Amino acid sequence: MADYLVKSLVANGMFRAYAVDATDTVAEAQRRHDTWSTATAALGRTLIGTMLLSTSLLKGDEKLTVKVNGHGPVGAIVVDGNANGTVKGYLQYPHTSLPLNGKHKLDVKKAVGTQGMLTVTKDQGLGQPYTGQVPLVSGELGEDFTYYLAKSEQIPSSVGVSVFVEPDNSVKVAGGFMIQVMPGATDEAIARLEKRLKEMPMVSELLLDGQKPEDILNLLFKDEDIQILQKLPVEFKCDCSKDRFAAALASVSAEAIQEMIDEDHGAEAVCHFCGNKYQFSEDELREILAKAQAK
Repeated sequence: MADYLVKSLVANGMFRAYAVDATDTVAEAQRRHDTWSTATAALGRTLIGTMLLSTSLLKGDEKLTVKVNGHGPVGAIVVDGNANGTVKGYLQYPHTSLPLNGKHKLDVKKAVGTQGMLTVTKDQGLGQPYTGQVPLVSGELGEDFTYYLAKSEQIPSSVGVSVFVEPDNSVKVAGGFMIQVMPGATDEAIARLEKRLKEMPMVSELLLDGQKPEDILNLLFKDEDIQILQKLPVEFKCDCSKDRFAAALASVSAEAIQEMIDEDHGAEAVCHFCGNKYQFSEDELREILAKAQAK
């Protein structure tokens, strides 16, 4: 089955819980950007975290952008997400592969770095986007999304994000969960959950074992009443187009466009988010230039 995210309410509304299998989504990002192992894990975790944030915080046509910059070897990571479960993203240095860390896992913390910020910009269609920013507390990214939710959104939460990368850089599994503590949650219920979170294997291990998002929720909330609200298909999807790049070219100076015509005899535009390339011939550039000058 293709990637999907499960939204649920648990224990009569004490918790809001989400779990996602994002294997194909992260694999598509890896393929498009030719990311190496540690970069794949860093980008993949950010894609999953953004997906969990956007499907829980947004509605309708709202969208958000997550930017992670810890000044590590992968550079800045940028991911866009929306309420419908689609994400797109990239990082500065995709060809990053570091030695495994002390736990024999991909060293995402070292790749991302910890001297920087996690920034979330929400565009709710109200003109002025809202931006929340927190310092990176871990660089492993799950803890960083958790910290953002607590500090910027005032929602006590737990976020887990996990990517398993094969030796050939392909993505074997990827997924995550997010639990938000609601105002009516009892101390006992929170203590039970905290205990289970400590005992729980990594999401990638559960997915490798054939577990589904629903199984992950059942593992976290044994014997609790889980009410599934929605199963949402999720994917890596970019909304770039040649028309959009033409509009962007029209805002470039007339001299720069003329230079492309005279010296390069055309132009190539490349989308940061998905790697798609768009070619513009001399005639197309002349048309863009004429329209821009007519304005």
